[in-house]
Amino acid sequence: MQKLGFETRRAFAGSAVRAGICLCLSLIGAASTLGQAGTPATPAVKTPPVMGTIKTVAGESLTITTDTAAETKVTVTSATKLLRVPPGSKDLSQAEAIPFSEFQQGDRVLVRLRCAGDPAVCEAVTVIAMKKNDIAERQAHEREEWQKHGIGGLVKSVDPAQGAITIGTMTAAGKKDVTVEAGKSTLMRRYAPGSVKFDDARISSLAEVSPGDQLRARGVRSADGASFAADEVVTGAFRNIAGIILAVDPDAGTITVSDLATKKSEVVKVSSDSQLRKLPLQIAQMIAARLKGGAEPGSPTAAGQAAPPAGGAPRAPGSGVGGQGRNGGGDLQQLLGRLTAAPLGDFQKGEAVMIVATGGLKDAPVTAITVLGGVEPLLQATTQEQASSILTPWSLSNGGGDAAGQ
Repeated sequence: MQKLGFETRRAFAGSAVRAGICLCLSLIGAASTLGQAGTPATPAVKTPPVMGTIKTVAGESLTITTDTAAETKVTVTSATKLLRVPPGSKDLSQAEAIPFSEFQQGDRVLVRLRCAGDPAVCEAVTVIAMKKNDIAERQAHEREEWQKHGIGGLVKSVDPAQGAITIGTMTAAGKKDVTVEAGKSTLMRRYAPGSVKFDDARISSLAEVSPGDQLRARGVRSADGASFAADEVVTGAFRNIAGIILAVDPDAGTITVSDLATKKSEVVKVSSDSQLRKLPLQIAQMIAARLKGGAEPGSPTAAGQAAPPAGGAPRAPGSGVGGQGRNGGGDLQQLLGRLTAAPLGDFQKGEAVMIVATGGLKDAPVTAITVLGGVEPLLQATTQEQASSILTPWSLSNGGGDAAGQ
């Protein structure tokens, strides 16, 4: 099997979302080579390859919705090469031939075309597919990896020479600084301005990270919890809003909040990509007690046991809220990721919320990435800085966690 003509660095395996959702552009080179093999040397109209998702399969044709929301109809012939590759592939070494009958709605495909006359109807030379079930399995695995081996917090300092990023985190045991080690093999990504979608995150570098950024990393934590060797780092400039809800408009998909820090009202857009969660009162009180430096008398935490995740059984004694040990504390973001999604209608006027949102661009609304309700005990127990460290901008529906919902 042929090796790709060129590669995009970890384009498939580099992130929880892209590993399953985006077909690597570097496959175009291999697709072109395969398509040429055994093809008559008849001059053909040069047409850019199409990358997108199968919308319909009818007869001997595919209708593909491209990543730019356009639709292309392609005809599959007996000469068309049909291949299947697993998510994470960077070349065609694992490609296998499949029959046309196995293509179905929702599969991701990269198609090399030959169009003659009507550009809306083209003949497929090569179709390389990632099956939607394979993508779902890969995403589930990588979400689990981010959940188990992730850390998040606010960037406090950056040392490019040493490849070190110091972040402030909020654990169940309180505030803790952690040094994130970003080596040459660490994949760096950064959220696109104004976007809440992890799929929009682009390849970045340590030089783009600045104090005050939000950071999420996946890797291995040291035994003492003071350092974190990162395999992947995602950063972005986001807003942290803690305040009281003034109004909720489910039809418009907005929450109006009185920001406790600025004393101004802020309209926040809630999209299908926003993560909405609510802390149960008992868990919120336990976390607040730990943030204040003690444990609530009579609580499982006070007895040396961790607060159970919502809807789950208590963890073993000493396991920590985030599973990092009684003294390690654990990442509260991991606990939040286990909470059941809450619809926008569950949030009411007068309720306290904590929000991580996009910074907002000119003529663009501030859009929520995470909205957390049931936080009255936390706001009473923390400063504004500590509150900002509790939430990270990790949109769990788009890379590394439970699916978000409304």
